[in-house]
This record gives sequence, C-alpha cells and structure tokens, in this order.
Amino acid sequence: MNTTVEEATGRMLDILNDGAIALLTGLGYQTGLFDTLAKLPAARSELIADAAGLSERYVREWLGGMVTAGLLRYDPDGGTYLLREEYRPVLSGQGPENLAPTIQYLPLLAQAVPKIERAFRNGGGTGYGDYPGFHQLMAANSAVVNDAALLEAIIPLSGRTESLRTGISVADIGCGEGHALNLLAGAYPASDFTGYDFSAEALEAATAEAERRGLANVHFELLDVADLEDTERFDFITAFDAIHDQADPARVLRNIRAALRPGGTFLMVDINASSRLEDNSAIPWGSFLYAISTFHCMAVSLGQGGAGLGAVWGRQLALSMLREAGFGDVVVHELEDDPFNAYYVARQ
Repeated sequence: MNTTVEEATGRMLDILNDGAIALLTGLGYQTGLFDTLAKLPAARSELIADAAGLSERYVREWLGGMVTAGLLRYDPDGGTYLLREEYRPVLSGQGPENLAPTIQYLPLLAQAVPKIERAFRNGGGTGYGDYPGFHQLMAANSAVVNDAALLEAIIPLSGRTESLRTGISVADIGCGEGHALNLLAGAYPASDFTGYDFSAEALEAATAEAERRGLANVHFELLDVADLEDTERFDFITAFDAIHDQADPARVLRNIRAALRPGGTFLMVDINASSRLEDNSAIPWGSFLYAISTFHCMAVSLGQGGAGLGAVWGRQLALSMLREAGFGDVVVHELEDDPFNAYYVARQ
C-alpha cells in the first residue's frame, strides 16, 4: 500500500469514527447527559445515570464512547468519568458556543436517506413531513443565537431600532415556531408583528409561545409566502434562514419588495458562504453545509418542483437576486458570534 492510499484509508477511518462520535454526541444532548456531567465532579456511571434519570447500562456504554472520543476523562482506579473543562461550553449550557444542538441535524437528516437516494435516481425531492422534529430543531438552534444577539446585535444592523420603539409594522417570512418574532414583539410593544409560514404545526407553537408571554401585538398566518400579495403594508420585513429553502425564491423576494412601504427595510439572514465552490473549501464546516443542503434545503425545494437553490447558494447569487427583486441598496454584515450566517440589509 503506497503512502497516498494509506493516508486516504486513515482519512476515511477518521470520518467513520467522527460519524460515530456525532451520533453519540447527539444522544448525549437529547438525554441531557452533557448538562448533567457539566454539573458533576468526577463520578461513577451509577451516579451519572441516577442524576440524569437514565438506565445505567446504556449510560456506561455511552460514556465509553465519549472517553475514547477524548471528550471525557476516565480514572480506571476509581471508575469515574469527568467532562473535560474545555468541552463544557461547547457541549452544555444555553450559550451560543454550545454546538451539541447543531449536531442534532445529522441523525435527523439520516432519516431521509432512502428518499434522497430515490431522488438521486429519479429526480424530485422531499417534503417537510419527511423530517419529523425539524421545526423544533431549527427553533432550538435559532433561539440560541437570537436569545443572545437578536435585540443587542442583529436588529441594530438594520437601522430600525428607533422606529421599532416608536411603532412600525413588521413581518417575518418563514417564521417557523416564531421565537424571533415573539422576542421582537416583547421588546417593542408599540410595533405590530405578523409571522408567515406554511407549517400549521410550527404556527401552533408560535401562537402558544405568544400567548404564554402575553403578547397582544403579534399574530401568525398560515401562508406560502410565494402567494404573499400585500402591497406597501410593512415597514420592516425579516427572513431568518428561510429564503434558500423556497420553491420560488425569486418570486418570494419580489413579493417582499412589493410588501414593503417606501423607505422600508428587509433583513435577510442566510448561510454565510460563497456561490463559488472553490471558495467554500476554506470553510471549516463546508461539508456540513453541502450535506444539509443535499439532504434537506435543496431537496425540499425540488420536492415542490422548485428552483433547488440549496443552503450554499452563496453571497454572490443572493446579492444578484436581491437586486433583481428591486432592492437597490444592499449591505452585507457578519457577526463574530454567528459565523454560520451573513446578514443582508436591503433597502428600496
């Protein structure tokens, strides 16, 4: 075996092992084991399982996987396990640095493998119903960023903070479970907020949260935003990682432009990548972006007979489509705390 083949073999074995670690990491997040470990000193498997309310035998096997992955320390004399200090912020807690929720996408997307394989052979795509729990996962991941940065860092990029305080009309396109819009409605009671999505299940969660928070200035409408017909109704429109999934994204962008009042602002949050493949090789999580696009973002668009832009449509194409939709002034921002997304501020 020559060196090149040996290196390739080693690389593939690393991928195999890392894929297994990803599955175990997802399970640790789902069961609360990482949060449990973050609160404990070095402990035996019985104590860890008891604290997490889980079966000890399963926990012990999972702990073995985490030790061999290098995420936990193991003391063979005492039979104790300890979550390494450097991994605590990236595997536990509610902060934006916790990557365990993002890893949840991998086992979820794996459920769609048979349908994606058929689409490779026969064309077409998938439907949102092929990804049970996807809206909840999207909401959980988005909430981490929005809870930390929406009011203090993201909205100021749009230049609409003061007008939101005095009172304007706002829409969110593809609002999902509506957490971002509910945060805005709570922070700016003088403004009026409307969320659009075509998932009734997601809108039920959005409405329930608004009711729990006692928000009277936000409501949600079941609508495919390709059919949005409002003209000069809103002062400010947002879309959080929603445009690239659309069956007809160009039409949606035109609809958004038409729905804005003169002087209105569109804040589009979308994947921070290039439209050129050669540029994306430098993105540390580039393969993940193409995977989530293949298994979900592109597939659900093609499943509706759509354009199939995909998650990695990129900044160049996004800017071109915004301008074609009628936005003459577009500025792109990046946030240090959210390297996954670019923030497009488009004005008439």
